[in-house]
Amino acid sequence: MASQADFLAPSPAPRVPALDAESAFFTRYATGLALFIVFGFAQFELRGLAPFGRFGWEIHAHAAAMTGWLALSVAQPWLAASGNRALHRRLGWIAVTVLGIIPIVGSLAGVAALRDGIVPPFFTPAYFLALVHVGVLSFTAMVIAAVVLRRRSDWHRRLMLGSTVLILEPAFGRLLPMPLLGNWGEWVAMAGQLGALGFLVRHDRRSRGQVHPATLIVAGAVVAVHIAIELLAVSAPVRALAASIAAG
Repeated sequence: MASQADFLAPSPAPRVPALDAESAFFTRYATGLALFIVFGFAQFELRGLAPFGRFGWEIHAHAAAMTGWLALSVAQPWLAASGNRALHRRLGWIAVTVLGIIPIVGSLAGVAALRDGIVPPFFTPAYFLALVHVGVLSFTAMVIAAVVLRRRSDWHRRLMLGSTVLILEPAFGRLLPMPLLGNWGEWVAMAGQLGALGFLVRHDRRSRGQVHPATLIVAGAVVAVHIAIELLAVSAPVRALAASIAAG
């Protein structure tokens, strides 16, 4: 029979289930990618290289939307792995709303930067215009594909991480000595993105014995994005449009 002391004794704290190896990898990977992006932008500001006083509302709106997205990209895999599906779904709808805003404010921010003359001097106007729009559209397309395949967790997880790998490019652009790299800057940034994706390739091989098709699609998208930027940057229509925007 239980004694009075047994009733008064504190109940043991509920056990929090440990993450399985697959979930643990994806939560850590998503967190690491987001922190790298934040670091890339933060150190740029601390070095005094971001003229925030000259930024229009479009650039601030874009920064706010992407910061919110990064926070969601970290929270969502942790919630899914911990079993909090209800909050995961609710935040998912918020993420869809943010995703609808990102291409709009991203485009507006790129146009505002050209118009206000705050494009980095080592970028031509056409290159910058292509960089912004190819980047934001490819990111959005990757997330949409992940949402469509949300019931296939192996595809969903990899495509969501792939969308973050795609937006590593602006972080590398603020960490690499771009003026010294010249025409090689684009390809060095691509190599950095593929290097980051290498962690997922290694995980696939260890856990599955082969690279997952979604991982290969992400790698192909990274390469295709950089090729598209280079080609668009030298096309006559993009050059003319960028010149007209820069001229005010």
